[in-house]
Amino acid sequence: MLSNSHRYVLPQSEAEWRSLEAMIGEDFARCHPGETLEDIRRRAAFSKEDRGLLRDWVAAASGHKIYRAV
Repeated sequence: MLSNSHRYVLPQSEAEWRSLEAMIGEDFARCHPGETLEDIRRRAAFSKEDRGLLRDWVAAASGHKIYRAV
């Protein structure tokens, strides 16, 4: 199945990031031991792999809270 994660944008404020991390932080930590969403977020600035990973987690979180680009 193709990913629709390209339709989602990253949260723009720190409050939105905290909300996102609260929703998926535990699941992310379980899937990526030793890493945090903050680690991925920092590395996404210069790594296309981490940018895609972060984008996919944001898209997964969108089932709870919408971060869709208009």
